[in-house]
Amino acid sequence: MKIPNLISIFRLFLIPVFLLVFHSDIENRILYSGLIFLLAGISDILDGYIARKYNLTSKLGAMLDPLADKLMSFAVLISFTTVKLIPLWILIPFLIKELIMIFGAAFLYLRRDNIVIPAKPYGKAGTVFLYISIFSIVLRVPKNISYILLTITLIINLVAFYNYLKISLYSIKNQS
Repeated sequence: MKIPNLISIFRLFLIPVFLLVFHSDIENRILYSGLIFLLAGISDILDGYIARKYNLTSKLGAMLDPLADKLMSFAVLISFTTVKLIPLWILIPFLIKELIMIFGAAFLYLRRDNIVIPAKPYGKAGTVFLYISIFSIVLRVPKNISYILLTITLIINLVAFYNYLKISLYSIKNQS
């Protein structure tokens, strides 16, 4: 198995670690779980860098990488919402968008055409803003600033979703 794929699998294993720490009784659990989220983000950058620099990209990696990102995002967003660090009005559109993207990606891949749509700039920007937003919460930035960052993150992610939807529909149309 290629190194970038192993790093993506490592990120998948960080999800239950994040959840255990976040939902524990330890002091500073928000900070520690935020550091686990940061480790996931660094490993995401690392696996992409290694895959491109050493030409180790693969269809498996193109699926594993965004899946690890989305599942970690779910874990973080849901966990932060359960303790009222993120409002429900931010969580629900994110979950709907991500679920549609996961099922849409699976549909495109499982068709006889095996279509995989790689990450695009808006999607990457949305991920970066999610990390910034989460860390604004972890670092206890004033709530109104965190909410502004979360709103910007949501808007960028909805624009990314629209772009992925256009690309997906175009791919389906041209493969038929």
